[in-house]
Amino acid sequence: MLEWKLRNVMAERGIWTGAALGRLLQQKAGYSLSPASISVLMTNQPRQMKAETLDALCTALECSPNDLWVHTPPQYTKGA
Repeated sequence: MLEWKLRNVMAERGIWTGAALGRLLQQKAGYSLSPASISVLMTNQPRQMKAETLDALCTALECSPNDLWVHTPPQYTKGA
């Protein structure tokens, strides 16, 4: 299972709003996302993401993809 941790990473850096994230993306990564796209990223786990968007988020937030996504392997039990 993948868990999207964007809000946690933002909070750790004192970024509380989508507008602040948008400004940071533009300033640090030269990347522009619409307010609606930022809102979706902040409120929902993405089903897919452009590599450019992930790269911009990592650049702006000074993190790695491993900080934004946490993978927990499923627990399977062997049948008898």
